[in-house]
Amino acid sequence: MDVLSDAVAAMRTGRPHSGLRDKYAPWGLRFEAASGAGFHVVLRGSAWLMPAEGEPIALGPGDVAFLAHGRGHAIAGSLDAPLEDVSLDAEGRWPALPTPPKGSVPDTVMLCGAYLLDRSRAHPLLTELPEVVHLPARVGAYGSLRTAVELLGRELTDPQPGSDTIVANLLDTLLLYILRAWWQREGQQDSGHPTGWAAALADPGIAAALRAIHEDPAHPWTVGELGLRAGLSRAAFARRFTTLVGQPPLTYLTWWRMTTAGRLLREADTPLRVVAQHAGYTSEFAFAKAFKREFGVAPGQYRRRAS
Repeated sequence: MDVLSDAVAAMRTGRPHSGLRDKYAPWGLRFEAASGAGFHVVLRGSAWLMPAEGEPIALGPGDVAFLAHGRGHAIAGSLDAPLEDVSLDAEGRWPALPTPPKGSVPDTVMLCGAYLLDRSRAHPLLTELPEVVHLPARVGAYGSLRTAVELLGRELTDPQPGSDTIVANLLDTLLLYILRAWWQREGQQDSGHPTGWAAALADPGIAAALRAIHEDPAHPWTVGELGLRAGLSRAAFARRFTTLVGQPPLTYLTWWRMTTAGRLLREADTPLRVVAQHAGYTSEFAFAKAFKREFGVAPGQYRRRAS
């Protein structure tokens, strides 16, 4: 898998949820802090997004707002609208909506969704996102993202056989399109964060080395071999990788191997020998020692806790 897909897959748990929300003035919703992430897309009308920190953000038709860190927020039709507390259930679903007055027309229509995330091994690509990723609607911008929003809206408006699976897959696709759009935009700008992952993914050499690591984490990579993938000398590659990614190449490789191993232990009954091989270890003993150093517990104990 590529770096972005891997980063999301390593954190995602459970099934994502979404729904179309018709709002009638005056309206306002306040979301408590949660371990997951969520998004709002304004399809019609307008709204004000009020993050836990920072200034309110005006949202117009077609605007996408993604809240990556679950710190709580509010969204309303106006800045002075009363706020109703909303609590998602354990699976991230919204409570049922009240029946609107007959013949009424909503002032705002939104597409909203929530993702459950395991933040115990959060990938730095996601942890360095701002509190709100705001993608304003612009003519010709984010075409694939707009298509995913349209398809998701159709499935939610008129469910058909297979819609449950289609909606879940479209939500995963939408998340990747949101993140791709953000990182591509950041990589094209002088963001003032030269050590960020936006710069790493935009750098052809470092991106090639990261792809190699993620495509085959079990390979016995050396700094020199990764440098060849990047088209750089060993020393130049090590310096650039460390500057952009924030840690040396082999440190990141070990971190990713252990993250992959932890996911296998949590989500499958894969034998420990096979997990060790996926993490690049030929010895179960060496793998168990490295895993305990990273997680603080032995692999078997980690698996039992996760179950």
